[in-house]
Amino acid sequence: MNDGVLLVDKPAGVTSHDVVARIRRGLPKGTKVGHAGTLDPFATGLLLILVGRATRVQRFLMAQPKRYETVARLGYTSTTGDPEGEIEPGDMPGELHLPTGVITQRPPAYSAVKIGGKRAYALARAGETVEIPERQVFVARFDCEWRTEDRAAFVIECSSGTYVRSLIMELGDAYCVELRRTRIGDFDVADASEERLISLDDALAFMPAVELTGEAAAKAAHGVAVPGSAHGTVRLRDEDGLIALAEPRENDLLKPVVGFRA
Repeated sequence: MNDGVLLVDKPAGVTSHDVVARIRRGLPKGTKVGHAGTLDPFATGLLLILVGRATRVQRFLMAQPKRYETVARLGYTSTTGDPEGEIEPGDMPGELHLPTGVITQRPPAYSAVKIGGKRAYALARAGETVEIPERQVFVARFDCEWRTEDRAAFVIECSSGTYVRSLIMELGDAYCVELRRTRIGDFDVADASEERLISLDDALAFMPAVELTGEAAAKAAHGVAVPGSAHGTVRLRDEDGLIALAEPRENDLLKPVVGFRA
């Protein structure tokens, strides 16, 4: 293994950090390992593990849209929005309103959002009142697959930063009993395998590629802007593969922002 992305199907009962630590132990000492998007301990599903220089592109992979499957318990509340909180009986929701499009939501108090440099869940568990600012997210799909007695199953496709637990809690008295992430961008949990390392170039294939040769390729490898235009982040490549990720600048230039040759 050198640099790339592993698709891992995280089981319930372990943290995303636990998965990173386990994989790091199996790699040469000093190998950088990270992930692109936390899953709660009770949740299962797709976790992108970043190996080597793939850790440099974490923010780009985290920004990809997500797909979730969740089962909710209706007529009950949970202080955390999941089975790990304090469960209390409540009112059974009637007709469910499933919002889509741009919506405003507040992440749950028991979340990994940082408040004053500390994780919200740590503050909440310490008994402190946690007030997390609202944020706008985009929900492309929110479908109820089935509903019976006090259970209902949903499929949700949403932007990065969306909290499924908040979506379910806002249905009324309800919380998530199961949560599974099935897709991140073009990656599907069905393809998860810890034996196959996806190359950086392939993992970033959702970005347009700009092919360079000669002097332009050499400049890009040293972080120097090269001629070209784009509407967002692009991959700069040459015959040897990926050189850098670049962003557009004035005067039709592409400025490398993440390099892979050094």
